Amino acid sequence: MVTQQNPSPEEVQQAVQQQAGKLLSQVAGYVGVRTMDIDLRLGLLGEVAKHPQGITTDDLARQMGMDPFYVQVWCRSAYASDLLGLGESQGYVLAPYVDRLLLDQDFPGYMGGLPGIMVQPELFDQFAEKLPSGERIWWDQCSPTWIQMVSSTARPFYTRLIPGGLSQIPGLSDRLAQGMRVLDLACGAGVGLIRTAQTYPQTTVVGLDGDAYSLELTADTLRQAGLQDRISLVQSTLEDMSASEEFDLVLINVSMHECRDIEKVTSNVHRALKPDGYFVISDFPFPDSIEGTRTVPARIMSGIQFFEALIDDQLLPTQAFVDLLDKHGFRSVGAFDRTPVHAVTYGQR
Repeated sequence: MVTQQNPSPEEVQQAVQQQAGKLLSQVAGYVGVRTMDIDLRLGLLGEVAKHPQGITTDDLARQMGMDPFYVQVWCRSAYASDLLGLGESQGYVLAPYVDRLLLDQDFPGYMGGLPGIMVQPELFDQFAEKLPSGERIWWDQCSPTWIQMVSSTARPFYTRLIPGGLSQIPGLSDRLAQGMRVLDLACGAGVGLIRTAQTYPQTTVVGLDGDAYSLELTADTLRQAGLQDRISLVQSTLEDMSASEEFDLVLINVSMHECRDIEKVTSNVHRALKPDGYFVISDFPFPDSIEGTRTVPARIMSGIQFFEALIDDQLLPTQAFVDLLDKHGFRSVGAFDRTPVHAVTYGQR
């Protein structure tokens, strides 16, 4: 029989230090988020990008019209957080690929929307405020800034989905190239509508959303892009949409988990599709076990869950979407990951 010995003081000290390191890494990550957010509001990294050989803090301050001491403090934190590196003359340069990851909104791995969304009051502050009461909110109680930040965060999901993700679904790309009638549910500010219309010139596109403010933004964006004749907008909740055999493809991007009645929405989509039409769900793949939440992607998704709780839902595992489509009679159901935070589930009527 093996008996368990009590840990020695040295072992306890080592374990405490290890746990302290884990907790301190959370604080360090917060510093990085706030440092990124300052830049994304003020544009410091964009100016550094213009100087591939390096730029001093004094020159950066002069170019930006900012206080040199404050710029020095920000640059030091940005270097500590791997946003900046050191150039040949000890001036600062962008760290590798930061220009793509934080500044290029059309890059599939763009993550520039995340820091801003993490510091908005709708994520953690309102959750803490309403934690005792459990009071819920809805999108019409969110600020315009929050809605714009969400749109920015959803943009790379559309970039990865159209056309790359859709091309992984058997038979869909050829039909899109020939021309389909597409419905984009919870279309938000219209990023997916424009990308679909521009990528597949033979398609006609309808955007549906329940939020009037989002649709106002979308209408302005469509006019600026000259696509108002190919894209129409409908204000409706997903539960109340009444289309019947009108569409060849129904898309929903990072919003299926927010349905008030996910069963009814899935039934509505099935009814809205023509025979052989496709339903494509692009969403977060939340872990299906508590043990799976201790990865970096899952920790980010766990943070998103605070806002999802405020609107009375939670992110779902991919298998939940697969089971949902099977239950409602979709055939050829499948799923795949585009990134660790992006999964695609699909099926045909």
